[in-house]
Amino acid sequence: MCGIVGLLVKRPALRDSLGAWLSPMLVCMGDRGPDSAGLAVFSLPVGDGKRRFSLYAGLETIDWSQLASRARADLSPDVEIESNANHAGLTTASDPTRVRGWLEDGFPSLHLLSVGRSIDLFKDTGHPRELVDRYAFARLSGTHAVAHTRMATESAVTPAHAHPFTAGEDFCLVHNGSLSNPNTIRRKLEKRGIRFQTDNDTEAACRFLEWRMSAGDSLEAALEKGLVELDGFFTLLMATADKLVLVRDAFACKPAVAAETDDYVAISSEFRSLAHLPGIKDAEIFEPGPERIYSWNVSPSLAG
Repeated sequence: MCGIVGLLVKRPALRDSLGAWLSPMLVCMGDRGPDSAGLAVFSLPVGDGKRRFSLYAGLETIDWSQLASRARADLSPDVEIESNANHAGLTTASDPTRVRGWLEDGFPSLHLLSVGRSIDLFKDTGHPRELVDRYAFARLSGTHAVAHTRMATESAVTPAHAHPFTAGEDFCLVHNGSLSNPNTIRRKLEKRGIRFQTDNDTEAACRFLEWRMSAGDSLEAALEKGLVELDGFFTLLMATADKLVLVRDAFACKPAVAAETDDYVAISSEFRSLAHLPGIKDAEIFEPGPERIYSWNVSPSLAG
């Protein structure tokens, strides 16, 4: 049993409320997943061909200012690092492959969580309430976010196994449920040179969808193929730089509820995590149907 939450704000004036509204949703779903949690937040894209790399140091103490100095010397003078406890965001216009190699060679204990122009990602072990406080999620600003609380059933409790999972750039996925054929999906993708980092079934779904998108599919088209290829019980909530997307399997036995107003779209495993949201009494509230793809776009004025 896990909990998923998502929130997309529709007006620029509400960007600064994103973290404050989402944090209670995540804490509430801690009852469904107390062993680890994670959050991906999307904000206005970094410019000038730059990308942002979300880094996680785990239990190791990292001098982020020293890492920044080395990165400016080895990669590019434009490197900027913004730290948040044992996480940090490294922004640069350097080639992503070069940055990945530099991190692997010089800082093998650092975990690269995400890459993109709009995404920042945090995940760690512990009760979601601890993570909300540790990383000051309530102060996060952005256009939309997805988050997850995990109760491990099929793989280890580690930050790497926590959700969201990412693949490619500016794409992430959270999952409540269990896939019965992740190894089949894994073998299919590994034959195409796609590397996996964990044995978590959710990673198989994430990399399958990104593989289809890298071949030219939209996320919605990739999900149509996923509904054929992915076997099991699942509710998948995904985000890209400009949209929030939800789908449930044919049996729809994993819970999900959505609420939409003129100000936001909110999604959760249970309504109680939405109850604090402003205007919730007047929201359109519904249970997403089976095998139906729900997609909400970020306003162009918000996407930048």
